[in-house]
Amino acid sequence: MNIRVLRIELRRSVAPWAGAVVATSALAFLYLVDASWWRGTTAWTAQWTSLAMWTRSLLFYLWPLAVGLGALQGLRDHRSKMPELLTTTPRPAWHRAAAPAGATAITLASAFALLVLVGAVQVLARTEYTHLGWLPISLVGALFLVAGAVLGMGAGRALPSVLTPPALAMGAFVFTALMHMSLGRTETTTAAGVPGTEPNRVSLLSPAVEEVRDVLVTLSASVHVGQTIWLLGLAATGFALLVAATPRARLIALTPALAGAVLALLVLPSDPRRMYVVDEAAAEPVCDGPVCVTKTHRTRLADLAGPGKEALRLLHRALGDRAPVSVRENNAVLPDGAMPQWSGETVLFDFDDGVIAAAKGEELTRALIAEAMVPGCTPVGWSSWGNEDYAQAVAVGWVLGDLRPLPGTKSASLRSEVEAETRPVWKELKALPRAEQLSRINAMRAAALSCEGDAFDALSGGASR
Repeated sequence: MNIRVLRIELRRSVAPWAGAVVATSALAFLYLVDASWWRGTTAWTAQWTSLAMWTRSLLFYLWPLAVGLGALQGLRDHRSKMPELLTTTPRPAWHRAAAPAGATAITLASAFALLVLVGAVQVLARTEYTHLGWLPISLVGALFLVAGAVLGMGAGRALPSVLTPPALAMGAFVFTALMHMSLGRTETTTAAGVPGTEPNRVSLLSPAVEEVRDVLVTLSASVHVGQTIWLLGLAATGFALLVAATPRARLIALTPALAGAVLALLVLPSDPRRMYVVDEAAAEPVCDGPVCVTKTHRTRLADLAGPGKEALRLLHRALGDRAPVSVRENNAVLPDGAMPQWSGETVLFDFDDGVIAAAKGEELTRALIAEAMVPGCTPVGWSSWGNEDYAQAVAVGWVLGDLRPLPGTKSASLRSEVEAETRPVWKELKALPRAEQLSRINAMRAAALSCEGDAFDALSGGASR
């Protein structure tokens, strides 16, 4: 296929329209919907891996769209009523199939590349941490679109009906939905008895990925390899269906897809912790004395170092030898529903934590003290409000000598609620002898760090509130 043939194919086929639909719908979805891909450290324009993962997640609906548009392209010869004429020409069938398949592949890959490029320009302006670990995620995403379109073209030619494109698009959408709702999920129970689900090996045959919860999480190399095998099988089946002229040949054309699925399932990992893994290079600590962040967020170390050191000084003054000796960004990635794990010697924090994210300067010192005293025991992926937040406010007030709402407590009603719940406990605590105060504070920290018991009840001497 030379350039002239390709240029003609681009002019007379639906390939350019397919690329335009994919690019514009994806960008419209990202920019018009205010969702989690705009928030926190995992925003799609914040880091390279987040960019790749969020754009891959759009394949949940882009891939069915590509399959349907490919099927529409595959009906072209049937609509023009010239299949018999084409079969009498001396030109090999695979030559005729290569032109539309190549044009469609180029436009869809270019559309996905444009989507990634729009995000990449913004990522360049926001981070100094650059790497190429995100590139396989995006390349496999583009390959999903190409393979889906070629498969749709082959199916459209093998089943020449006006119902074929919408039926294939809906079938592909149902497939992706099932992979993320039932067939691709395994029910689990955490050590704390919290029920949940985890992705299984079959779910990796889907083009979409899990929602991005942590900036340090990426896909493993075995996932890339297994998905590439699966996609090459799909593309080979689609191309074979474009070339096949008899029912027997069409049945044989299904072999690459079946073989690709079997081989892919042998390569793809079965353990969810080997599917979505921590990027060790991104998680590497960068430190200023006792204050450390991950390499991903090294640009934020300068703003964190001063408040972090001040928080450690104040904690040592209040707690003595029991005080933590370092501040470190938490790089542990736990599954949904798992209970967090804390250390009494290290203040572990997350930039996406509501208290930390809302704080700057002196307020950041208060936020870090809160994380040190009552780090929180809400299961991963859950959210809550209650006694732990009250305990944080009282504990920070005890360390600093004044009771104020923590950063992130913005609404007047919430501030009033915190004041009403914490002021009596704080006054009672401050009225006790120093030794009794320390006893209650230590009991509170023990409950908070072990995630056993109620930290706020410990501050009030164990009385139920």
